[in-house]
Amino acid sequence: MSAVITPFPLTGPRPLQVGFERTELLRILDLYGRMVAAGQWRDYAMDFTRDAASFAAYRRAAERPEVRVEKRPDLRAKQGMWALIGEAGQVLKRGHELAGVLFPLERRLLKVVEG
Repeated sequence: MSAVITPFPLTGPRPLQVGFERTELLRILDLYGRMVAAGQWRDYAMDFTRDAASFAAYRRAAERPEVRVEKRPDLRAKQGMWALIGEAGQVLKRGHELAGVLFPLERRLLKVVEG
């Protein structure tokens, strides 16, 4: 029986699909749960391809997604691997950090409370 040693980071062929890390997915699902509680979203879908991982949020199940959060590792060194994409396919925000890309969505949840 011979052991197979995989070097880290992978220097060979690209992985078969891009995915979210646990912390990234927890951050996205936390936002999703708060948007559902606020009555803004009702459904979601995830897609994992060779080039990107995508989380799409829907107002209603039969529509196009209201927003998509995409992770494209190939763009890490350029404009950032994270993108927030609107309903019509326009890039709303791009960046290197997930928190910065999600901020426009989190801002919707802020409410002014008078004291």
